Amino acid sequence: MKKNQGRNSRNLRTLFLLAAVALIAIPVLSSVTQQNNSSILITKSSATAAPKQVVVIQLFEEIDQGSASMMTRGIQEAITLNAQAVVIDMNTPGGLVSDMLTIINSINSSSVPVYTFVGTGASAASAGSYIAMASDQIFMSNTDTVIGPSTPYVVGGTTSEQQHIQNYYTTYMVALAQAHGRNTTAANLMAANNTAFTGYQAIQYHLANYSGSLTQTLSLIGVSGDTITTVSENPSEQVLTFLSANSTLDGILIIIGIVAIAIDFLHPTILLTICGAVLVVLGLIGEEVIQGPSGYLGIYLPITLYILAAALIVVEIKTGHGFMLFAGVVVGAIGTILFAYQVPYVSPNPLGGIEIIEIGILIVVGAVLGLYARYIGSTLRKKPVTGQESLVGAKATVHSEALGPEGEVTVNGIIWHASLANSSLSPLKKGDSVTITKVEGLTLVVVPSGL
Repeated sequence: MKKNQGRNSRNLRTLFLLAAVALIAIPVLSSVTQQNNSSILITKSSATAAPKQVVVIQLFEEIDQGSASMMTRGIQEAITLNAQAVVIDMNTPGGLVSDMLTIINSINSSSVPVYTFVGTGASAASAGSYIAMASDQIFMSNTDTVIGPSTPYVVGGTTSEQQHIQNYYTTYMVALAQAHGRNTTAANLMAANNTAFTGYQAIQYHLANYSGSLTQTLSLIGVSGDTITTVSENPSEQVLTFLSANSTLDGILIIIGIVAIAIDFLHPTILLTICGAVLVVLGLIGEEVIQGPSGYLGIYLPITLYILAAALIVVEIKTGHGFMLFAGVVVGAIGTILFAYQVPYVSPNPLGGIEIIEIGILIVVGAVLGLYARYIGSTLRKKPVTGQESLVGAKATVHSEALGPEGEVTVNGIIWHASLANSSLSPLKKGDSVTITKVEGLTLVVVPSGL
């Protein structure tokens, strides 16, 4: 049994270690790759005169931490290259307001003109429509393209909160359109009435200019002869996008990390603690808590639930019955759901069918981990089954003619010297049953059975 327990412990530790190594290695390798690329770029620049550049950023993902990092990096790269223009090749369903604002701030602070192109079959939906509206010019194909709808919402928010958010971002959208000479009435409809326009309508209503392709767009802005540098998400940003994909996943990482640290107390090894800490940090990064809660006070409720979940799971160390661990996972799951409901989204809904399935799987895994903790705890609580200590609590029979205060008893056919725990007790007769309370050297200390 001890061998199996050790094997199970090693397997669990190995699983957590491999996951942590993989998650840590990706950003590190990405950073090394970026450094190598930068070195190559500098070498080329020093050898020959730098050609005119245009940076094309492929925004094909939801608006999240990963895409925000990519956009900021792409615009900064354009500034470093002294590029003639930045073109956002856009096809996005939208995403988080906070990351949308990060991108817009990067556009506004850019010394390089920024343009948006929405090609055939693509969309600048929700958060994407604000980013497009912030750019110097919008170019759209009139074939299967859409811009908007642009009404933001807070999932689970009150009517007053929803109205507040909607009013603010309607004004914001109109201000962006006005700053770039676009149709403010159409922009107002996008944010206030959740209206979407086809590419044909956007061109007709003076929200965008026509362009059938990226090549044509480059020609229209006068950079068709420049060297094109294409920017897309690097591995590190892909990890951020993965973590930002849904709040449910981040909550699961946090809870599993806490469980890993708690299990490390049951059979100590620094590896599980390190892996658990990494998972917790990754979860917090995904929730953007590490960057601040965006000013939404309601976010402190799920954070409080996470703290409670951590406390319950840590209490499991003392009880070892599995119930506290399972309760902690359930409380953490509730906190995860509330976390998703407190984050302002433009789209899509952060709690769809897949997220509900993930929560269900988490609770099932919590039950399994609770049973595993119960198994470990029961193993640790077991009394020794070999040696003299195993005799404590066992029954014995008086072997000598009398036991008072000393004499002999038999245990499993073996004769032991014995003494009564209390010398004031009446002597016991041969054949009387006694219970062993402790072992002192080669003497068993006993009391009459039933006391």
